[in-house]
Amino acid sequence: MTLYLLESNDLSFAATKSELENKAQSLSTNSIPTLIEVQATEDLTHAYFIVEANDENEAKDFLEQAEVPISLTKEVRLVGKELDEIKQGDAKVDYLVTWNIPEGVTMDQYLARKKKNSVHYEEVPEVQFQRTYVCEDMSKCICLYDAPDEDAVRRARKAVDTPIDDIEKL
Repeated sequence: MTLYLLESNDLSFAATKSELENKAQSLSTNSIPTLIEVQATEDLTHAYFIVEANDENEAKDFLEQAEVPISLTKEVRLVGKELDEIKQGDAKVDYLVTWNIPEGVTMDQYLARKKKNSVHYEEVPEVQFQRTYVCEDMSKCICLYDAPDEDAVRRARKAVDTPIDDIEKL
């Protein structure tokens, strides 16, 4: 199975976080395709859904049939956690950082850099890096953090020498 990141910029189906959580719960199954997780901005302007599916169309159809409009679909690789940990409902996430990876960077280069620099997260102990989803086409990645505030996330990103294109409170 393959993981897909699906972004929705229209969460009009959920007026509250609770309604979004109920929608996500209704999509949670033990069959493929299945919703692995959803991370929505605090103001419910958009959300990122991670779906395990056989192919991109199956992942997109899965959410669209549930009346979740999709604006972006990308095949992704999970970095920093095992998929089984995520499926079990792992640690708290407060912030999501997106980073548009510079053209020409390969997955191997990205992973080597991440491994080398990750030790520097220790310099900002109040921030816990949770995981990253890296687009297989190397266009962008989303990184999830448990942190007290946006400034702490910015300090952590600086410590690991990785830029921020956007940061959102979840």
